[in-house]
Parts: sequence; C-alpha cells; structure tokens
Amino acid sequence: MEIKRAGSQPSGKGPADWFTGTVRIDPLSSPPEPARAVAALVTFEPGARTAWHTHPLGQILIVTAGCGWVQRDGGPVEEIRPGDVVWFGPREKHWHGASDTTAMSHIAIQEKLNGSPADWMEHVSDAQYRR
Repeated sequence: MEIKRAGSQPSGKGPADWFTGTVRIDPLSSPPEPARAVAALVTFEPGARTAWHTHPLGQILIVTAGCGWVQRDGGPVEEIRPGDVVWFGPREKHWHGASDTTAMSHIAIQEKLNGSPADWMEHVSDAQYRR
C-alpha cells in the first residue's frame, strides 16, 4: 500500500508542445509497472486547451470544476461541467480544455501502453476552438 498525501507531489506546468494557454497538472497516481493506469488533476485557465491527441487504451475525464469543451475528430464541440464523465475510446483523436471565459478542472485517467499514455498531434487552431 502507498498513500500519496495531498500536497506531497509538486504541480507542473502543461508543456507548450501539448497545450495552448495556461495549464497546471497535479499528479495523482503513477504506480510502478506492471500497473498501467495513471491519473492527474488538470486545470485549464480560460481559453486553455490540449493539442489534438489520442490514447492507446482510451481516456476517462471526470470534470470537477468550471466549464469546458471537448471534441472528437469530426464531431461537434461539446460543453462539459462538474460531475460530467467523458470517455474517449482507444486511438480516438480528440481535444479538451476550458471554455473561452471560464476555467475548468478535470481528473484525467488513462493507461500506458509500451510506456506511453498519449500520442500528441497538432495544436487546436483558434478557429477550431471557437466553435
């Protein structure tokens, strides 16, 4: 058993290669192999969002605060709010982030495959983001 105490893991800034805008990542769980599931609390300031990306084994988002937007490739931009749970299937190209006026936080849970939980692609353009 291992307990990670609140505040014991430093917050990190979302890398510019993966995000547009101001994003904070607070790690929650990253157990050693053979476990594959990793989790983080991700907070997006207004206008901040991920780049397009996929997850080899899918991803679950649990919205904890604010108002955000999600989109899968070819689909409409959807609004998400606290209590909403989003599932992206394996290799489903998508992005997620805050709305243009409101910050949003979610818990992101995904599994690593061959050591990687995500494959990052191009940034979401302002035109794509603005709906």
